[in-house]
Amino acid sequence: MSSRPIIAIVGRPNVGKSTLFNRLTKRRRAIVEDTPGVTRDRHSADVPMRGKLVTVVDTGGFVPDSKEDPLARFVRLQAQAAVEECEVVLFVCDGKVGVSSGDQEVAAFLRKQHKPVMLLVNKCDDHKRTDALTGEFARLGLGEPFGVSAEHNEGIEAVLDAVMQKLPDAPDAPEDQGGHRPPSELRPEEGEEVELAPAPERPMRVAIVGRPNVGKSTLVNALLGKERVIVSPIAGTTRDPIDSAMTWKGTPITLTDTAGIRRKAAISQKVEQFSVLGAMRAVEDSDVAVLVLDATEPAVEQDLKIAALAQEKGRALIICVNKWDLVKGQVSSNGSVAREETFRDTVKWYMKWVSWAPMVFISAKEGAKVGKVLDLALQLFEQQYFRAGTPLLNRIIEHVTSEHPLPQIERGRQLRLYYAAQVGTAPPAFTIMCNAPTSVPDRFERYVVNYLRETFRLKVPIRVFWRERPGQKKRAERAQQFKAREKSKRLKR
Repeated sequence: MSSRPIIAIVGRPNVGKSTLFNRLTKRRRAIVEDTPGVTRDRHSADVPMRGKLVTVVDTGGFVPDSKEDPLARFVRLQAQAAVEECEVVLFVCDGKVGVSSGDQEVAAFLRKQHKPVMLLVNKCDDHKRTDALTGEFARLGLGEPFGVSAEHNEGIEAVLDAVMQKLPDAPDAPEDQGGHRPPSELRPEEGEEVELAPAPERPMRVAIVGRPNVGKSTLVNALLGKERVIVSPIAGTTRDPIDSAMTWKGTPITLTDTAGIRRKAAISQKVEQFSVLGAMRAVEDSDVAVLVLDATEPAVEQDLKIAALAQEKGRALIICVNKWDLVKGQVSSNGSVAREETFRDTVKWYMKWVSWAPMVFISAKEGAKVGKVLDLALQLFEQQYFRAGTPLLNRIIEHVTSEHPLPQIERGRQLRLYYAAQVGTAPPAFTIMCNAPTSVPDRFERYVVNYLRETFRLKVPIRVFWRERPGQKKRAERAQQFKAREKSKRLKR
């Protein structure tokens, strides 16, 4: 439950709730499309409003009982939950359509809640007709209507002034909200030369990603301990990335449920395109990505691409095998028994480039071992901010140079390593000075990365940059000049 005042945006489908949400948050966080029922789950954002910090919640559309489809009841429950938790309700109607039976049903529900309600008549783009468009909505019995155009930012300032008068005291909006505790100390082999960079002063962001219908929303609900997001056997139920705040072992966490990521050829609708882009942005914005696999259909091509995305963005990755209770102990057609060890080896063989990622076996539906996901996320978040001392890194370089034959590079020269330093965190990044940075073989770079990973026991992505020593170009020029002079002397003789 947020300590900030909550503003809930409600109304029937396709009246502009998500457009208003994007206007108030000043970001395109919610998918906007001229199709009813695009928004399903409620999703929220903390935004500064008149110098105060508030939480704005977007909801799916209320649908009359006679028109409910299998998902509409869940959408309605999410919207009702938002109304029950909020301090002020923004009831949005469509001024171009006029008062409908759906508006009357929503108004009847809101009158029973005894919450401050502001009636917003949206799509009032013509100033001359605003009074005519809003006049008939007064009979809903929810006070004086506000004529607005969320798309064109008309009438929004007046709404904000009225909202702030109805809200209870809200905390001032700080320049940088946060409250994340500093990570605990790591203890690698030479702990005296290892430290952690300061963790960001904000909640840890964990994105739950995967293919459609693998159990992402079920996992989110299991971690939160409540029905926060809609769960349905219909693939593609989740559309917008849905943020949920929680605390785990004293650490504030923002869980992001995302839409299922399918291969491009299978994406046929514009709404789904936006959903997939939102899921990919959630991975990029996260600290830890949790890739959910279906134990009954593990490591398909799309799983590999999602894992590659996390690796490319430098995000810590957890491979979460869901529905393990359905296959554990079963005998396959080749006579093998499904065991965690065998399954782990198979998945890591398919995902060689992220074999460093930890793997956990759960049943989100039964709530089995779901806590391990967050335990691992905390460990990986700490490792993302790992920092090694330069003396220890240089001893590692000396060891690599003496224990492993350095490869030959162009013109028969041998690669030489001079020294190394850590230059970044999240993910840990190292610069190694050498004599030919553009000629380092890929296999040798993999060897160095794996050596660093094993030494510091890291299970997060690692970046290595190869650079010339400062002044190496000048030294090479002086060497060429010296050779030229010596050659000239020999010719004169």
